[in-house]
Amino acid sequence: MKTVELVSGIKSSALGFGCAPILGSVDKVKAQRALDCALDCGITHLDLARSYGYGEAEEFVGKRIKGRRDRVVLASKFGVQANWKAALFRPVKPLVRVMLDTWRRQSSPEKITLTSNKPTSVADRFHDRIPLRAMQMRQSLEKSLRALNTDYLDYFFIHEPQEDLIYFDELALTAEQLKREGKIRAWGLAYFRSQEPIHKAYLSNFDVLQFDNSPGSPGYDHVVAERGSRANILFSPLSGGTKTMTPSEKLNKLFEDFPNSVVLCSMFNQQHLKNNIESIRSFNNSIL
Repeated sequence: MKTVELVSGIKSSALGFGCAPILGSVDKVKAQRALDCALDCGITHLDLARSYGYGEAEEFVGKRIKGRRDRVVLASKFGVQANWKAALFRPVKPLVRVMLDTWRRQSSPEKITLTSNKPTSVADRFHDRIPLRAMQMRQSLEKSLRALNTDYLDYFFIHEPQEDLIYFDELALTAEQLKREGKIRAWGLAYFRSQEPIHKAYLSNFDVLQFDNSPGSPGYDHVVAERGSRANILFSPLSGGTKTMTPSEKLNKLFEDFPNSVVLCSMFNQQHLKNNIESIRSFNNSIL
């Protein structure tokens, strides 16, 4: 598996594993099989957030990587967290998964799901946005560390803020202090490109940026020109964009246009997972 160094000293697999569906639209058995397969195939970059799995994904992943912490790069986020409704929803999630699976098979691809990368979704009803201040930043990190059973995160992101970061300086100072304490190695901003103008004033002050990007999506060529040679983390690589390319072709296009970036995929169908891994291996062989 090709690796990239987004930040000096932290090597990630170029293909990252998006954990958003874990214990949301994906149950424990399927999630464990996919995660084990990903790690066995050389994927090391795991992308999480406090809100994923309605607040349960971090703890799930923490248990599955026990004894393998030195083999993985852990990224998590703060700013969105599961609320009391999520706790009430937990017992009925298996039933809802069955209902949604049936609905998907009988209808078009545009579905309501238990997890979404869109700015607003049904899942938002089960999550709250917390103040983006130093105290909340530190408290959220401590919760993530306990859930993941680790002493540190490799990457710690602000989770898709919908407004400009009024207290950016305060957050930046806290991030530097957390680095000195050894609790995080780098910090960044996870955002949708449609909201980039809101954050433009301070984007260059983060260690790494994580944003949605798919070949053929609006502004794609501009992003390639501006950030193609930089270190980025790209999510939703197969959503939107051109409909004339296969998933494999889209991934290869991203690997070609963003050679120093991590491309995140939520890969819980093992065949799709293996296909994506084969895509990057084939791409690497083609440029050697």
